[in-house]
Amino acid sequence: MRFATLRTPVAVALAATLLTGCAQSVDPIERLGKKAAQRVHPHGPTREQPYRHWGLTAPLAPAPKPSPHPAARSAGPGLPPVVDHVRTRDKVVFLTYDAHDTGARRDPRFTDLVRELRLPVTVFPAAPRPGHFAGLPYATQRSEICGHRPRPNSRLLRPPYGTYDTTTRRAAADCGISALVLWRASTTTGTLTYTRGDHHLAPGDIVRIAPTDTTARLLRGIQEQGLTVGRLEDYL
Repeated sequence: MRFATLRTPVAVALAATLLTGCAQSVDPIERLGKKAAQRVHPHGPTREQPYRHWGLTAPLAPAPKPSPHPAARSAGPGLPPVVDHVRTRDKVVFLTYDAHDTGARRDPRFTDLVRELRLPVTVFPAAPRPGHFAGLPYATQRSEICGHRPRPNSRLLRPPYGTYDTTTRRAAADCGISALVLWRASTTTGTLTYTRGDHHLAPGDIVRIAPTDTTARLLRGIQEQGLTVGRLEDYL
């Protein structure tokens, strides 16, 4: 599956709203705000059926209420788990974005897509220190993780570039983080690739999307496989 880059100019106000906290799961209607909403342009005849504008054959199915599921396995006593997949029977996958992939702010249709499809996405902000956490002393990692949590209820953390060590887990635990979030599938190369397992999406997969890729086309593939998009924080 290959993904094209979106280029049509529209609003880019979503970035300022999304990039807060360790992880921001976004309800686009509530969090975009009035100004961002006013900038989203209607699409003429498709205004009442925005899914058609984005190439979907039907509205994206709403995510089910999370069913009971076993807790993610801890990395050790008192340490948060590291997850790239959620164990669930619900037919959902989770879309995640990293702020250091600055394309989110440059992708002019991203705001429209998230708002019109009421798409739950999770955005992880860029770490204050460029580079990797792994190898840094505990005090440094703890300072950066705790200090980069303007929302006290932020419970999820993506370590920069997906790199971490036991010290990262200890520091995250001491900052109130409940899980370190990686990914099983990504579109960072323009093609959906997998870090392990079968090379197709499965319920519970966490997907990392480079904002320069086309989320809309990925959604069509998700829909064709009988899946929909869930809110990650509802499952972790």
